[in-house]
Amino acid sequence: MATVGVEEEYLLADPVTGQLAARAEKVRAAAGVRPFVTAREIQPELLQAQVEVATPVCHTLEEVGGHLLRLRHAVAGAAEEHGCRIMPSGTPVARVVTPVPVTEQSRYRAMQRQAPQLVAEQLVNGMHVHVGVADRSLRVEALNRLRVWLPTLTAMSANSPLWEGQDTGFASWRTIVFSRWPVSGVPPYFAGEADYDRRVRTLLSTGVINDTGQLYWQARLSERYPTVEVRCLDIQLRTDDAVMFTGLVRGVVATAVAEAEAGRPFEDPSPELMRAAMWQAARHGLGGDLIDPSGRRVRARDMVRRLLDHVTPSLEAAGDTRQVNSLVQRLLWQGTGADRQRRALAEGGPGAVTDMIFEAGSMP
Repeated sequence: MATVGVEEEYLLADPVTGQLAARAEKVRAAAGVRPFVTAREIQPELLQAQVEVATPVCHTLEEVGGHLLRLRHAVAGAAEEHGCRIMPSGTPVARVVTPVPVTEQSRYRAMQRQAPQLVAEQLVNGMHVHVGVADRSLRVEALNRLRVWLPTLTAMSANSPLWEGQDTGFASWRTIVFSRWPVSGVPPYFAGEADYDRRVRTLLSTGVINDTGQLYWQARLSERYPTVEVRCLDIQLRTDDAVMFTGLVRGVVATAVAEAEAGRPFEDPSPELMRAAMWQAARHGLGGDLIDPSGRRVRARDMVRRLLDHVTPSLEAAGDTRQVNSLVQRLLWQGTGADRQRRALAEGGPGAVTDMIFEAGSMP
């Protein structure tokens, strides 16, 4: 059973106005001194209204859920001490009145000099799942094989429909914002480990990206850990939805590894088709059709069922089948985070959306 680790990014916002609060350093410091949290579990992000948490290496979904709840509660408590609350939303709800300053780190300052407007608008929050794969060449193989499932995962996780206080018409506007960086979107096919390394070196040599942290592919090899890192997911409103996606991503990676070891053929859609499939997923979430690897339009719910069928043997091997299936069924019934934000917007305007996100973020 592959190990997993999860990173979550949160916005900090004023509990009354919903305006973003640039208090990340104070919140991180307060959360890091709590007896049940280590300092390295609470990390800085690009802008000072964002905080990131990172779980330890986990073996079970129960561990993941426990750690995420612990870390959310730690950051939420620290945020309240400094007059703000955490917002587990992929984008802000309210229009940003005051620009949010960049976190004081040399890397972030360099990014601001390189792309000032992109950095100013990088108020987007995701969820990253690391899945342990010991052999690096197998990690590249897994990356090639899981690419086709990234649009489906993006559609399921959509939780960022609003921008500047308005409905964007997209379920995952975060996906669109991230796509503007020079190295982003669905990763390309790699001929092997040496090809991956050669192409990364070439990208670095151009100076367009400053380091491998700016490889904003929606799945990539981690530079720090022996893991495949899937990055296409919006942050989730609730912890148990984050747990569900952790199980799904582990299932996708484990299935890719098993198929690579068995030498099974796999689908390799063209780059333009993968880009179109991802755009469609970001646009509609689960509320419309998705594009399958052959280029056919398929009902989103049918693609979700295909995904479940694909990963079922891996879910069963990990003992995750019942938990993941039940949470997926709830998602199909209740809708995505984007659906819930839009319902709240229709019922009570932006303030109701903010209140719903605050409330959901405090639930298991």
